[in-house]
Amino acid sequence: MAEDGTLNRLVSELSLEERNKLLEKLKGQSTISPEPLYTEAEEGSAVTFDEQYTKLPWYMRLYYFIISLFRNKAPLKIFEDSRIGSLGRQIEAQAPGIYDCQRNYLLYEFFRLLSALRDGARFFFTALDASVNRDKGEFYAFLGSLEMPEVHRHLIRNTSPELIAEKSPDAGESEMRQTAFKAMEDAIAEISEQQRNAMYFDARSLNCLKELSSFLFDRVLVAFGFEPSAGGQVCSANVVREQLITLNNLLYSLMEPPPLALLESLFVFVLQDRTAEQGFDINQEMRNLLSKAEVSLAAIRTFNRQVPLTLILRCAKRDMSLVSMTIPGGEEWFVVYREYWKRHIEALFAEYMRNRRHMDLIRSFGYFFKGTNLKVLSNTVSESNPNGLPITEAFALSFLLTFYSAVFMRDINKFLRPILLDGEFVKQENRTEFTESYNDLIKLEDDIRRFEANISPSGDLGKRYFQARGEMSSLPVKRRKIQIVLEEASTEARELIDRSREAIKTLIKVTNGILKSDGRYESLSNLDNLAGKGQAQTAFLNGLSDTVKSFQKTLDLMDDIDVMENRRK
Repeated sequence: MAEDGTLNRLVSELSLEERNKLLEKLKGQSTISPEPLYTEAEEGSAVTFDEQYTKLPWYMRLYYFIISLFRNKAPLKIFEDSRIGSLGRQIEAQAPGIYDCQRNYLLYEFFRLLSALRDGARFFFTALDASVNRDKGEFYAFLGSLEMPEVHRHLIRNTSPELIAEKSPDAGESEMRQTAFKAMEDAIAEISEQQRNAMYFDARSLNCLKELSSFLFDRVLVAFGFEPSAGGQVCSANVVREQLITLNNLLYSLMEPPPLALLESLFVFVLQDRTAEQGFDINQEMRNLLSKAEVSLAAIRTFNRQVPLTLILRCAKRDMSLVSMTIPGGEEWFVVYREYWKRHIEALFAEYMRNRRHMDLIRSFGYFFKGTNLKVLSNTVSESNPNGLPITEAFALSFLLTFYSAVFMRDINKFLRPILLDGEFVKQENRTEFTESYNDLIKLEDDIRRFEANISPSGDLGKRYFQARGEMSSLPVKRRKIQIVLEEASTEARELIDRSREAIKTLIKVTNGILKSDGRYESLSNLDNLAGKGQAQTAFLNGLSDTVKSFQKTLDLMDDIDVMENRRK
């Protein structure tokens, strides 16, 4: 949608130099601790009870055999109970108030720390929703500009259609595109192993943050119930065991805090829809977000330090071979990055060719309008008004507005007005069609001016548009409101354009019928009186013929505008 360009302004307008300056400044102001989020503790051997039992000395196996005779249990089962009991006492000594091994219960302190972990992870869920989830390719491209600045410079410079056209002015569009894509592949081939590793680490961190922040904490927490004797919420570990195994793997995979370049990229995307706010200060906003990130990361670090989750799960599952597993993710960054640049180059060339067609049309307008400059529609996006409404029909309306004064009122109307006032049509339906179409064109300027007023800051559509842009609501809600206003404005503009087009088509048919009856459209019974005699008659009839040509040229140019705006093929 057109409004995306407005909301993405911060991402697109921060130059590479500004991005790196901001990163350097953040490094000096950052409160993000470099301390690992997850430290691998001594968790004992990860082997099964069978393996441990077979490795026991013969006298220990004899001991368990003798005990089994009195307890009526298998020796291996007694050994297992002994090891689990020992592990439970280790957990209770290491992390009191977290886990009751005898009952296999998670206690209130676990509930409290998990709640804090959930609250901390929510910050990254919001940040990811406003960045990676919005456009992963664009996000990786921004991140790549920080991790691989020279590669980014080459991609920007060597794929530019304007620069390619300067170097090869005679090249066609296809050849220019081939040059751009070859330059893209050459630049990507320059990515060093160190840069690939940095991007992969960022992508892995990103994926781990995404998985952790979207983990269903509440599904685990809701399983806890209040127990007076325990002084708080408790839960059977077996009820939430599988969810905790998933959580354990997520925490294990997120060992290190995310790099500052990754956080900067996240926060730039988070802030991009607030750039229009009065008093917006990106440096202050970045510092605020970094502080929130540190609180979130501290919650992760605290949980990992105070909750020996792997040991608890071994105890709960009665499986001494259980170990933390690294989750997959991040491997796709290169494919996403490359695909983004392919799409970006396609978009660059589409815009470049559109601008070329736009300039060609402007030159055509100059001849058609006999030197009159195009009247730019007020309150829409333009070079002089970047904050106007981004309506694709604005160019067509500007064309019609200029056509009205430079062609219709100056040249055409002096031939059509006498027909409206004094023409005697053989067929009444011809008179009706002519009158209705003429009236649609004669009030064209007023209709366009009313539309301009409607999209102005004081008009209904303009008020709603600027109000939606300034709202502090969530990004999806904000974008939807903006989209609705732009769709309404576009519909109103398109109806005006289509009505004008139909009026011109009808006037061509009626005027052609006046010049040469064709059965459906008859000439005027008093044409000789209207046209006069001799040279006056010739001039009048030539004027009507030129009117048809002007109308047809108008339709042709309107079709060209539609092709340029991708409304027609």
